[in-house]
Amino acid sequence: MPDSTIQADPPVANRPGGTPVLSVIVPCFNERPNVAPMIAKLDAALAGIAWEVIYVDDNSPDGTTQEVRRIAQRDSRVRCIRRIGRRGLASAVIEGALSSSAAYVAVIDGDLQHDETRLPVMLSALRAGDYQLAVASRHVEGGDSAGLSSRWRHVLSDGGIRLAQAFLPVRLTDPMSGFFMLPRPLFEDLARGLNGQGFKILLDLVLSSAAPLRVLEVPARFRERAAGESKMDALVLIQFAGLLLDKVFGGLLPLRFFSFALVGALGVVVHLVVLGLLRKTTALDFEVEQAMATVVAMVFNFQLNNAITYRDQRLRGPRLWRGLILFMVVCGFGAIANVGIAQVLYERHTTWTVAGGIGAVIGVVWNYAVSATLVWRSR
Repeated sequence: MPDSTIQADPPVANRPGGTPVLSVIVPCFNERPNVAPMIAKLDAALAGIAWEVIYVDDNSPDGTTQEVRRIAQRDSRVRCIRRIGRRGLASAVIEGALSSSAAYVAVIDGDLQHDETRLPVMLSALRAGDYQLAVASRHVEGGDSAGLSSRWRHVLSDGGIRLAQAFLPVRLTDPMSGFFMLPRPLFEDLARGLNGQGFKILLDLVLSSAAPLRVLEVPARFRERAAGESKMDALVLIQFAGLLLDKVFGGLLPLRFFSFALVGALGVVVHLVVLGLLRKTTALDFEVEQAMATVVAMVFNFQLNNAITYRDQRLRGPRLWRGLILFMVVCGFGAIANVGIAQVLYERHTTWTVAGGIGAVIGVVWNYAVSATLVWRSR
């Protein structure tokens, strides 16, 4: 819908008790240089509107929290939630939005790439009552995505859009957008069904609604990043696909389990490839080659799970090596359980395919459950 059809409302006075009309949620990690410029831009864009900004910082080592609190000491519209032991954009958005008492909540990145001047247009459209969700889109007339830093990021974004559109109950040209607004009571209703993992919460919100939402897409420019580094990479798209699987299966199994099982399947491929290479290039006994291939596959699985499945609890430094040792011990017991149960079933005249499959499933469940408890436990 062209901007000309939506007129900005007149200035909105504070409600009784000073409750803002709009809470702007900014999930962030290592965005200290962008904090003051962002708040200044919000102040200019939202002139005449009672607003607040809530930064949700995942314990950034660059001092993002300290910078937000420095400004908050002289500006009561600025708040900060500092999270320790929890990571992830989606869960940060949820915590920030649920801490608000405003009539509307908006989500915007803290890197200055989103066009904050779209906020009054989005708020006006929602207050008129015709729409339940306003999304700033790079892919409607008047919008652009020139700020994506590389061709690779364009490929990732376009791939995610095409993937999401196959599942969406409503038309969205930019389901990968991280810039949107909706009434707070609606967010609270949808929050009960949110997965809360990964980076793209807009898709989670739309798919969590029992009925298709009435959506307005507002054209927006995606600027180049002024400072800091982009957090988007290929792993984000993998998490995005995992979110879609979680919604398809109705949340019956945890998203992490899907990811853990997929990594395990890739580990089997790695195991067989390494074993095949060893068989062709060495004169070692099969048992030795099998053991070597197993170790390589375990290391592969650990690294991939650390990077994808437990991205928000990623192990680093000394904890990485401790985690690797624990993971290999856990998987060793899982392998013993797998083989032992499959053998018992086979001896009881269960077909080898069924016996092997049941053993493999039990091994995966064991590895997942114990790894989550011991290796990547929340801290």
